[in-house]
Amino acid sequence: MQTFSAWLGRLALWLLLLGTVGMIAAMLVGVADVVGTEFLGRPVLGTLEFTESTMVLVVFGALAYAQERRAHIRVELLYSFVGPRGKSFMEAVTHIVAFIFFALVAWQGYVELLYSWEIKESTMGSVRFPLYPARVLLLVGVALLLLRLAIDIAQDIGRLRRGEPPPEAALPEQRE
Repeated sequence: MQTFSAWLGRLALWLLLLGTVGMIAAMLVGVADVVGTEFLGRPVLGTLEFTESTMVLVVFGALAYAQERRAHIRVELLYSFVGPRGKSFMEAVTHIVAFIFFALVAWQGYVELLYSWEIKESTMGSVRFPLYPARVLLLVGVALLLLRLAIDIAQDIGRLRRGEPPPEAALPEQRE
């Protein structure tokens, strides 16, 4: 399972980097649109549509990587008052609920992808972008997150049985 987990981590990192490229591209197109509109009187056509599509990659491309690094926000009202087994139990429950939620997102995302492909759905703007690539990226990001959550659930259950606490999230300065 360590090999699969490492492979999944590398894939999540690549998707995160692809999201970073998407964010930089959206930023450059946005800057070009502002400069073109304000100084040349000619906006860049399709800026809104391009930015909307890249935001799917930015958000869903980072989910699995954030899960692997335990970088998601969490509220620790009761967490600090329980022992190691209680913490592992809370982590397991949280990961199971997240798995169910994102499985539903994946299911509906797949339904929407099929429909989008079937009707050749595209944006309604000055430049028509097809919407199915963004829906594919959403599914890829959620699928990676689901795989990561499945690994985390298995590890949480193992720690719960052994009475071990879950690993602590790394502070930003401790992250690689």
